[in-house]
Amino acid sequence: MTEPPAGWAWSINQARSFRWNLTASAARPNPQGSYHYGQINITRTIKVMVSRGHIDGKLRYGFNGISHRDTETPLKLAEYFNVTDGVFSYNQMGDVPPAVNGPLHVIPNVITAEFRTFIEIVFENPEKSIDSLHLDGYAFFGVGMGPGTWSPEMRKTYNLLDTVSRHTIQVYPRSWTAIMLTFDNAGMWSVRSNVWERGEPNENARIYLLM
Repeated sequence: MTEPPAGWAWSINQARSFRWNLTASAARPNPQGSYHYGQINITRTIKVMVSRGHIDGKLRYGFNGISHRDTETPLKLAEYFNVTDGVFSYNQMGDVPPAVNGPLHVIPNVITAEFRTFIEIVFENPEKSIDSLHLDGYAFFGVGMGPGTWSPEMRKTYNLLDTVSRHTIQVYPRSWTAIMLTFDNAGMWSVRSNVWERGEPNENARIYLLM
């Protein structure tokens, strides 16, 4: 038997190989709409890095230095009735990770996005284990992934033609993954880790996107 693959390079290359068959007569995204996702101008880039730290002796995870906590008043209810004062503040998490790794802030993590904008989200995972991230309410295009940290130069490696739309995507250890989507489903939607210790039961690694 041949030697099995070692390291993450094989897995990353395999993930990149999943593509739409554009020649088959089958259901696929609307060719007049987001089917041509590679030709749509990016209006905003959100770079999200997994964070971790100990708070009150407990290991917590988060994104960009913020570990989400739930509120007594449901977030969407507070937003709908315009009673967010004292419940949560918008946009406490920036579009890029902090330049210096500091302590985690345990607060409700709600960021806003403009309706019908085309946004690029880059996930970075500095941990030694794989992460799985899910976005409620949307199908997105997983356009790229690779080892190390992401930079704008990485866009040259994106698949802008026939990548598969999906709701959940993996981020390999010490690697990055980039997705693109149009925020056209108004509401408050969760971006969260599917890894139990990172996302549950305290929903540490979670962002709510409000349109």
